[in-house]
Amino acid sequence: MIFITAKFRVLPEHADRWPEVVEEFTRATRAEPGCLWFDWSRSLEDPTEYVLVEAFRDEEAGAAHAGSAHFKAAQRALVPHLAATPRIVNMKVPQEDWSLLGEMAVDEG
Repeated sequence: MIFITAKFRVLPEHADRWPEVVEEFTRATRAEPGCLWFDWSRSLEDPTEYVLVEAFRDEEAGAAHAGSAHFKAAQRALVPHLAATPRIVNMKVPQEDWSLLGEMAVDEG
């Protein structure tokens, strides 16, 4: 799978509204057949920073996402809300889902 984490520094006046700003983009991306997950979180230390954790089935699905109409629309729509260029880590990972963190195993039985 293609695993991506991106940090978005949002202008302070838009930080509380960021989930609304990205709502359409998020919904459209999650509907892509190759999207495994597309999840936003807000930093506990910096209320203007949002972290996006996303994964796509394979390189083809990642390319389809980057070429989609909703991605191109987001490129135009999101930038005016940003204080800085987003930072990203993009990796090809040889798995299809989250692994369990064995060091913190929970007895669920």
